Amino acid sequence: MNWILYTHLIAAMAWIGGSIFMFALGILLRDKEKQQAVYPVVGPIFGYFELASLFVLLISGTWIAYNTGVLTPLLDGNHSKIIDILRTKLWIVLVIVIATIAHFYIAFKTNTTQRSKLENLVSRGSSLLIFFLNLVVVYYAILIRTIIT
Repeated sequence: MNWILYTHLIAAMAWIGGSIFMFALGILLRDKEKQQAVYPVVGPIFGYFELASLFVLLISGTWIAYNTGVLTPLLDGNHSKIIDILRTKLWIVLVIVIATIAHFYIAFKTNTTQRSKLENLVSRGSSLLIFFLNLVVVYYAILIRTIIT
């Protein structure tokens, strides 16, 4: 069981670390010419890396929930402090997954073309949402870890 937990943690570090990197890049790289030079190259590489990390997180998280016995109470609607926190965390993860799908759809569709104002708004808004919700997920993960130790 330890190896799957460590895999989950490494994938979480990769996912959140990448999110922080891209957030910083978006803030610090203001020059439009530099953005047009960097994003078409870095974006797809980062995107595939992040999708792999998210896939590993979802699979390992499901595995952990199943093997620790919290999957059944989670799905049955049972209530306890840890189950309620985990359920909230998972709802946030669902929003992150939906925002990721929207972001990646627009990012890959418009990688080498000009985005419309709506595409730009959805892409940047979903990216910002993902960044901040990642921090909330980390907070909930810390709460869960605090309770079980």
